[in-house]
Amino acid sequence: MIPGANPKQMQAMMKKMGISQNEILASKVIIEKKDGERLIIDEPNVIKIKMQGQTSFQITGEDRIETAEVEDSSEDISIIMEKTGCTKEEAKEALEKTGDLTDAIMELS
Repeated sequence: MIPGANPKQMQAMMKKMGISQNEILASKVIIEKKDGERLIIDEPNVIKIKMQGQTSFQITGEDRIETAEVEDSSEDISIIMEKTGCTKEEAKEALEKTGDLTDAIMELS
């Protein structure tokens, strides 16, 4: 915001420019990364911004990283091996990477 600007005038100006923003009351934001890690933001401040047909989110708060911990499920690994014809090591690696049985099968298919 511009220092000393009237918030109502700023909202009106943004509306004229086709910009809208809404606060989203969230207790946690979780971003699941492709490498299996999860970025967790507890008690975040989240603003949803719509501008020129695009939607974006502004998230502020303290973050932390969680790494994927896949249980060594022999049954899941056996299913992946059966469906894809891969080795036990390949099945376990795909399961650790995706964190999901179906995604691991798709990864190896």
